[in-house]
Amino acid sequence: MSGLIQLLAPLAGYVLPLEEVPDPVFAQGLAGDGVAIDPTGEVLFAPGAGEVLLMPAGRHALTLRLAGAEVLMHVGIDTVQLGDRGFELLVQDGAKVLPGTPLLKFSLDVIARGARSAVTPVLLSPTCGASITRRITGRVLVPGDLLMEAVAQSRTAPGAGTTSSGAQLQQTFVAAFSHGLHARPAALIAAALQPLNAEVTLSVSGRTANARSTVALMALGVRQGDVVTVAAAGADAAAVMVALRALMPVAEKPVVPVASAPQAAKPSSSGAPQVLPGVIAAPGFAVGVAVILAGADREVPAHGADAQTERTALQQALERVRTALRQRQSAATGTAREILDTHAVLSEDPELLQRAQQAIGEGYGAAFSYRRASRSLAAQLTLLEDPRLRERAADLRDLERQVLAVLAGEDPHSVPALPEGAIVVADEILPSQLLNLQAGKLAGLVMCAGGPTSHVAILAAARGVPALVAMGEAVLQISSGAALVLDADAGQLLVNPDVPALSAARSRLQARAARADQDTAQAQGPAVTRDGTGVAVLCNLGGIEEVAAALAAGAEGCGLLRTEFLFLDRREPPGEEEQTAVYRAVLAGLNGRPLTIRTLDAGGDKPIAYLPLPAEANPALGLRGLRTSLWRPDLFQVQLRAMLRAAQHGPCRILLPMVTEPNDLQQARAALLRARQELGPGPLPQVGVMVETPSCALLAEALSGSVDFLSIGTNDLAQYTLAMDRLHPALAGRLDALHPAVLRLIRMTTTAAHRQQREVAVCGALASDALAVPLLLGLGVRELSCVPAMIPRIKALVRGVTIAECESLANAALALDGAPQVRALARDWQSQRGLFAEVA
Repeated sequence: MSGLIQLLAPLAGYVLPLEEVPDPVFAQGLAGDGVAIDPTGEVLFAPGAGEVLLMPAGRHALTLRLAGAEVLMHVGIDTVQLGDRGFELLVQDGAKVLPGTPLLKFSLDVIARGARSAVTPVLLSPTCGASITRRITGRVLVPGDLLMEAVAQSRTAPGAGTTSSGAQLQQTFVAAFSHGLHARPAALIAAALQPLNAEVTLSVSGRTANARSTVALMALGVRQGDVVTVAAAGADAAAVMVALRALMPVAEKPVVPVASAPQAAKPSSSGAPQVLPGVIAAPGFAVGVAVILAGADREVPAHGADAQTERTALQQALERVRTALRQRQSAATGTAREILDTHAVLSEDPELLQRAQQAIGEGYGAAFSYRRASRSLAAQLTLLEDPRLRERAADLRDLERQVLAVLAGEDPHSVPALPEGAIVVADEILPSQLLNLQAGKLAGLVMCAGGPTSHVAILAAARGVPALVAMGEAVLQISSGAALVLDADAGQLLVNPDVPALSAARSRLQARAARADQDTAQAQGPAVTRDGTGVAVLCNLGGIEEVAAALAAGAEGCGLLRTEFLFLDRREPPGEEEQTAVYRAVLAGLNGRPLTIRTLDAGGDKPIAYLPLPAEANPALGLRGLRTSLWRPDLFQVQLRAMLRAAQHGPCRILLPMVTEPNDLQQARAALLRARQELGPGPLPQVGVMVETPSCALLAEALSGSVDFLSIGTNDLAQYTLAMDRLHPALAGRLDALHPAVLRLIRMTTTAAHRQQREVAVCGALASDALAVPLLLGLGVRELSCVPAMIPRIKALVRGVTIAECESLANAALALDGAPQVRALARDWQSQRGLFAEVA
């Protein structure tokens, strides 16, 4: 069944596309699809014939239920904080109205003084089964003008078709959202449930609503601090509880099974072997035993002593946490220090403290108030499009865990003692917990949640600890002490392996260790193929403190200095003097070896707080890399001047990221010449471009004539070639730069560059991938810039091959259909030559 629905303009004003609404919940369509009106009038009219549903949370929003659709009209942004001030309802709940019936009067003056914006979203509920086929935007309308057309269809909402098969669970939460369950948090809950396969209801005070419906949740009238009960039935019932725990504090600890039902596959407590897939956060291989790490949630009383006592307790707890963080910062380096710095900054965040103090003033205890404030801010972060910012919510949860531990009279950094070969299993491992785990006994990490760009993932990779994330609820069923084989190179965990599998895994581990010792002993020598071709093996660096370890691993220089570490997690950009000093320090540490400095690669998955970018429907295709620098020439000019000044003290070259056409390069060169003129006479460093897009590879010959070298960023080149977000957990297993389409673009780039007598480097992940190195050599690459830990292995591989053999391998790979076939070919090829026998 389907039918056309015509919606009339309910307000006089200018109609905006939804993405221009100054609020991420509405702009991203989490509350529903539609348009927004910047009003010039002060009366809201019915856009069609239907039944009025009023919102108990306030008069600023109401819903009209039409035949086949529900229309939510939300007057203004953040108007819930006005309460009833400035609003006058003209209809009663349940009233039947005709098109054009006046529903609500409001004061634009009150909204302008007390709310963020008067822009009014007009939305179709995502659960009503109607889809918009036409919308009018970019013009002024008056009430009664056509606004939208939609088609009503009989369909099942996403995830709502689940019956009682699978788990049936129940959990109570505290609605800690400021001003209760209004549009923003209601939409956040509905969006979190959208991909999950379960029926979910939320109940309070005897009233129940479909938790997937923003309108239904708002209609419950849930107030801040109310205890709500969530019931979920279906295959993803447990995942529902995990998702909601990130948005609301748990009111009582256990998740209660409400009915017996067939369970999804999980590791058998009887010891039957099982393979569980995961997303690779840090590569590697480990054999060990499961150590279960308890989750961060703890039971805290809602109420405490008087407000002054609770405020004092919170201040003392925060000071103790800060003191512990400062002590650990003084001994930390690199990524660990950056994480501790982040936590120290968060511990002094005024908004976080203000929200906690406000809750204490409302009668809640210190621990409950701090948790509520932390979860509220974390929920806002999860609304953001950028994965890196969403994953900063984990840092808030980490700080919350530390503060609540102190309030409970415990050590904020206590972790369990580990046995030898411990593979830690958890819902989510927080950065401070990982920093405190005994490094010598920690063999690996596996997590139910988490992401590949989280602080824990970065920290694990820096420490050489293999880790898998986003494994789902099945990993939480692993028994303490169970034997595990963690293959974070292949993205899988073998639980309870049988005797032959365990023996094979241990043999493989021993072979890897023996090979690593041999490679390390020869790491300082040059990488020359058996037929005499030299290959430069350099390192990728993300800070000064990484230089010494890279040189110890055999790095012949730096092929990529990521300058983002100077710009991130601060309130203002680094000045010219600071940048110059850092670049000079890296040069000094390299002791005459070459340094390649990449200009700021901001945007996309590297946002910067003081560099607010315009709203973008797809940031990966917007202002990224060099585009951002050209958009902000003030920052670009400062960085170029610093690079030129540093280049006077050692071999230094400049690398430009995200170049897509010659015009990009021309603008960047003009900026570099201006910087040279400002500083006075002097030589210009070599300039190269990163090949990260198909357009750059296709134009490689034209670009090669205007640059000194090219460097291929295989991570982004694979993303843009295969049209897969490289930060999307569901696509992590399919996004592989060894895909023949990517390899063909690499071949195209090297062929074009060699015609112009320019060398091509690879600085992306493929340069650190042992299976990929012979292929890259066969495709014409003669410079590899790797993560320092892989340099000894990469050099050993180069010494074991001839260029002719590699060219034959590359030609065979280019004829294949997909990355799995290429990896199988490369694995067999290396195994036959005894190059990498421990690869499974």
